[in-house]
Amino acid sequence: MEKPSNLLLKVSRRLFTNVDEQEKFIEALINPQPFLPSILWCQAKPEILSLAVETPTFWQPKFIDRLSLGEKPGQHPLHQQGYFYCLDFSSVFAATILLAIPQPVSSIFDMCAAPGGKSIFAWKALQPDLLISNEVIGKRLGMLISNLKRCQISSSAVVNRDSSIFAEMFPGSSNLVIVDAPCTGQSLLAKGEKAPGCFHPTAINKSANRQKRIIANSAKLVSPQGYLAYMTCTYSPEENEQVCEWFLERFPQFQAIKISDFAKYQSHLTTMPCYRMFPQDRLGAGAFTALFKNTNDDKYEPEEVDLSTISSLYIYQNK
Repeated sequence: MEKPSNLLLKVSRRLFTNVDEQEKFIEALINPQPFLPSILWCQAKPEILSLAVETPTFWQPKFIDRLSLGEKPGQHPLHQQGYFYCLDFSSVFAATILLAIPQPVSSIFDMCAAPGGKSIFAWKALQPDLLISNEVIGKRLGMLISNLKRCQISSSAVVNRDSSIFAEMFPGSSNLVIVDAPCTGQSLLAKGEKAPGCFHPTAINKSANRQKRIIANSAKLVSPQGYLAYMTCTYSPEENEQVCEWFLERFPQFQAIKISDFAKYQSHLTTMPCYRMFPQDRLGAGAFTALFKNTNDDKYEPEEVDLSTISSLYIYQNK
């Protein structure tokens, strides 16, 4: 077995006081095992499916199937036809908090959208009149557009701007803003992938500062009584609980929402409602997720956003 680095040991001790839990966490990262694949149904599920499906978890959305180990849904003909989108179960976990949002939801803004999984999940779960998917990194736009196009996500547009631009242009315009924040990506290790320097304090602090800037800008887009969802695929408290605590201090009009189905996943590192999946639980490589509501009930008319409003910004649209 590979010897854990001192930085990994330090993070494990910050996450768990129990030595057994520390060891299980470290084992999951330095000796990664495959996780079951999962798919999100964008179109009606066929009556006969040539993919082996596992028993769903009690909180699993009905439009999600977790498949048996060894299934390769990305090679299935229905994938190419846009019937479903492949995503890992940690992403399903993080996005499932969106089901706690009362419908209808007219507008959704996904601030860090590529490759598109959270946008597609939100579109399927909430059926908005308008979905705007933003990706600031140009080289990631291709995969985002390709996935939205293949899955036939209607009433959607893709834009490519920094979060500060939208905070200034469209304050209070979106019923839901999703921030699947860029992070150190520590959970990649549990998938057997590389994430160089992901446990280094400098990388963690740099990531946390970027996340705070993005979530602060994103908050300004949320309409009165609207929602903001914050998610990462990393473990460090600095990028998760501490960002959320900072956010609530900076924006006291927001309130963290308790998700009853996720009670067993409540983070033990804070009393604020927020939820974690750890790799040693064997459902997924790991995720952090929290849902906030803007408790303001201002009656002002927010800046109206529709496809024509952002026509000068979008680089792809599907009406």
